[in-house]
Amino acid sequence: MGALHSNDLTVFFLGLAALLGAAHVLGAAARRLGQPPVIGEIVAGLLLGPTVLGSLAPGFQAWLFPRDGPAAVALNAVVALAVALLLAVAGMRVNLSAVWRQGWASLAVALAGLLVPLLIGGLLAWLMPGWWGIPLQGMPNLFAVFFGTALAVSALPVIAKVLLDLDLFRTDFGMLVLVAATVNNLLAWLIFSVVLGGRAGGHSITYTAALTVGFVALTLTLGRWAADRAMPWVQAHLAWPGGILGFLVLTSLVGAATTEAIGVHAIFGAFLVGIALGDSHHLREHTRHIVHEFVEGVLAPVFVAAIGLEVNFVTNFHPWLVLRILVLGTAVKVLGCGLAARLVGTRSAEAWAVGWAMNARGELGIVLGLLAWQAGVIHEQLFVALVTLAVVTSALAGPVLKRLLRREQAWSLASLLDGRLCLIDLAASDSPEAIRRLSAVAAERATLSPEWVAEAVLRRETAMGTGIGHGVAVPHARLVNLKAPLVVAGLSRQGLGFDAPDAEPVRLVFLVLTPQDDAGAQVQILASIARLVRDPQVRREALSARTPTALLAALRIADTLQRSSLAEEAATGVGDDRGR
Repeated sequence: MGALHSNDLTVFFLGLAALLGAAHVLGAAARRLGQPPVIGEIVAGLLLGPTVLGSLAPGFQAWLFPRDGPAAVALNAVVALAVALLLAVAGMRVNLSAVWRQGWASLAVALAGLLVPLLIGGLLAWLMPGWWGIPLQGMPNLFAVFFGTALAVSALPVIAKVLLDLDLFRTDFGMLVLVAATVNNLLAWLIFSVVLGGRAGGHSITYTAALTVGFVALTLTLGRWAADRAMPWVQAHLAWPGGILGFLVLTSLVGAATTEAIGVHAIFGAFLVGIALGDSHHLREHTRHIVHEFVEGVLAPVFVAAIGLEVNFVTNFHPWLVLRILVLGTAVKVLGCGLAARLVGTRSAEAWAVGWAMNARGELGIVLGLLAWQAGVIHEQLFVALVTLAVVTSALAGPVLKRLLRREQAWSLASLLDGRLCLIDLAASDSPEAIRRLSAVAAERATLSPEWVAEAVLRRETAMGTGIGHGVAVPHARLVNLKAPLVVAGLSRQGLGFDAPDAEPVRLVFLVLTPQDDAGAQVQILASIARLVRDPQVRREALSARTPTALLAALRIADTLQRSSLAEEAATGVGDDRGR
């Protein structure tokens, strides 16, 4: 058996440290500029790869990142592990139950986001393969399927991060986009994995497809049931959080190994197992957060930065090919998803925001391009163009969403609250009881049935929890018979068990009700509350209130100051999230 000798270990550890360090530094720089960290991580790889370091000091670059030998094998193994767990974490973000509850709107957006790029991109690649860069000795049919799939994939991690940054994650708009991206990705990866796996494994496409569909069905039925039954035992008998984290990683790796064995790439198995694990109601949001932070903080930056080690992005950068890919990729995704959202009743600005959110490709687009390049389906120039597409679309998602959604009517929390809508003693033993008490207050103000209001809010809470951290929750719903937005604030002295990312008991609850046909109101109000409660002083003043008037005063003053600050920043051209 081969071994890593002292020199191999030295090179491996130094190379890994250089990748991780540069990725973190430049990822943080990108975040401070209001861009996704993946952009800085890509730049880190370019600086350490043949593009920059290889041009300035080729000998040193070849020593630090050898192309073959034990150190290269070890680094490739770490990258493979990173890719598998990155896809597993993406799967854990999926709320499979929410897919069924969301209805036809998300399904229509997901299918349009898959079929429009697949059909148009695939047709163009099949008719004009040379124009898009098919390799010599390439297979036109396989290339056409891959090309369409590459344009169809959406980056669930990047989309989720953009929604979180804009305080849209737990809104109906955010849920529509997340569910659509989930279904879109599941089908896109299934198509790509089956085609690539059948070619690489020597099996027929039919054989590979049958095995894959069988594994999908088994994982999302029996596997999902088994994971849900196993988690309570794991959390009861093994140390927390180490035991549950080990269980999540172990099962993800088994899923990756299974799909690799049946001829489909390992990452598809990790993604499926992640979905099965993430759908369990025993997997708390805090645990998901820990897993996500580990993968996003250690493994994902290494993988993204390692992309820059593969090829020279300067010598393989073909401007016209990159421009064609950017224009085509953006057009088919934004138009397909945007028009589908419009057809199912979403208003114009919000529908196009759905299209631009789905257009972000991020790490998953890079993974797909890398696998196709390694399999010989595409050449270096198209690989570079696809990486550029992933970076540019990820960078555009946040700013475009902010511009599209800010056109909606501005709603002020201060104007929606009054003393009768502030409860300073929310006596409830759990979150459903708290929601029913707040719903009763709201129903009296809006002359609606308290049971009907509570049922709508609880149904929405079941689809996706509304604990946002810092001891705050924002249960909400959009109601057909409601004429204007309504907010009720409640203060729980003992704390409530909403499923929040930081696992803190919730003491401040905002019930937000908005009209069914006014999605913009919900987005604005929830975003305003999320920004407001990030301030520790606001939370302290609200929690120390002893009368409804004191609670109302604390929230109104803070909201007024916040809106004044945002207006001043807008007037001077400074974004409200520049420092994030």
